[in-house]
Amino acid sequence: MKVMAIVLAAGQGKRMKSKLYKVLHPVCGKPMVGHVVDVVKAASCERTVVIVGHGAETVKSYLGDAAEYVLQEQQLGTGHAVRQAEALLGGEEGTTIVICGDTPLVKASTIEAMLELHASSGAAATVLTASFDDPTGYGRVIRAEDGAVQRIVEQKDCSPAEAAVKEINTGTYCFDNRKLFDALSKVTSNNAQGEYYLTDVIGIFREAGQSVQGYCTTDLAEAIGVNDRVALAEAEGYMRSRINREHLIGGVTIIDPASTYIEAGVQIGADTILYPGTMLRGNTVIGEDCVIGPQADITNSVLGNGAAVKYSVVADSVVGDESTVGPYANLRPGSKLGRGCKIGDFVELKNATLDDGSKVSHLSYVGDAKVGKDVNIGCGAITVNYDGFNKAVTEIADNAFVGSNVNLIAPVKIGEGAYVVAGSTITHDVPAGDLSIARARQENKPGYAEKIRSRAKAKKERSQK
Repeated sequence: MKVMAIVLAAGQGKRMKSKLYKVLHPVCGKPMVGHVVDVVKAASCERTVVIVGHGAETVKSYLGDAAEYVLQEQQLGTGHAVRQAEALLGGEEGTTIVICGDTPLVKASTIEAMLELHASSGAAATVLTASFDDPTGYGRVIRAEDGAVQRIVEQKDCSPAEAAVKEINTGTYCFDNRKLFDALSKVTSNNAQGEYYLTDVIGIFREAGQSVQGYCTTDLAEAIGVNDRVALAEAEGYMRSRINREHLIGGVTIIDPASTYIEAGVQIGADTILYPGTMLRGNTVIGEDCVIGPQADITNSVLGNGAAVKYSVVADSVVGDESTVGPYANLRPGSKLGRGCKIGDFVELKNATLDDGSKVSHLSYVGDAKVGKDVNIGCGAITVNYDGFNKAVTEIADNAFVGSNVNLIAPVKIGEGAYVVAGSTITHDVPAGDLSIARARQENKPGYAEKIRSRAKAKKERSQK
């Protein structure tokens, strides 16, 4: 059975009160429409057609070749939106999933269960439903005596008896593809909104003697359609809880899930511990046996097994096995640590590679640098890499020692095993095995400190007269 999907993503989303197109608002780091497209692909959809309208180019730019696109120039209802895909899918045999681009919490396992029910029952359509204590705002699912779905009635068109029904339509469906487009040709706009409702297809199927089934999800979060910032925050909370639970089940210790933020797509190895305040974003990959946090903010980075990061920011970087970062360190994009490195407090790295065992323990800046193995960079040392126009590279070979408060003015090379004495400003290469000192000769002036104090005191007294 061929499975296709139509994702409805043409609405403007005025209630979001945002310059950002509604379906591009992120939930746990991924735009809502991205969640939906990923879910239908995980449910083995062979083709995905996204119906775009307002903000069409931005949606297409984000999704790229993950989908095909059809423009709905006028928003005349869900039935009208689906019909825009007829030129692409109308002649196909198989099953079509129709899902809204603002429902990021629908799970692939639920879509698969719907497809199974749809196929086994031979239904023309299968509706994803949920049962709410307060169904206000949702279309009601009216079932026949045999349990099949008889019709779906929108909130504004409900009679008092229909409004009392608690089972609601989530807006996600499976259809026999040929029957779907045949029925859509018969849908009219004779309703309170003057729109072409996709839900009218259900009544058309029933009148033709076709079976319509309903699959009722037990996860009420799947019914959330995000139309405003309140629903967006609600969806974010559910998604965070779901992601955290998956990692907990996978062997990750999360000390306080309520204060831990993990975006969709982050990978974490077993026996890693996440302390409160941890934020893991983007395509971050964390190895096994790591200790992350408290207050660690890591984005698009890879951490090896046994690594530790606390009270620090790591972005677009690599931290090798058993390396430690923090507290209060900042690894900017392009930083790469080998095995067993140490980046201590108030250290900033940018586009710098440190080989195994090297240390930058505190109060230093290392940028645009290539650092070898077992190098020690002392407190307050910096690579002076920018002349106001160009960036230059500093190279430090294996086993070198860079003392405290050293300025390495790039481009410059420090040879293997070389020593750079504290307080030096290095402007020329230091050969391997050499010791380099570059600072002014110290001169002590006996009693001069008292002369300075006396002059300062006299000046102050004159100013007070």
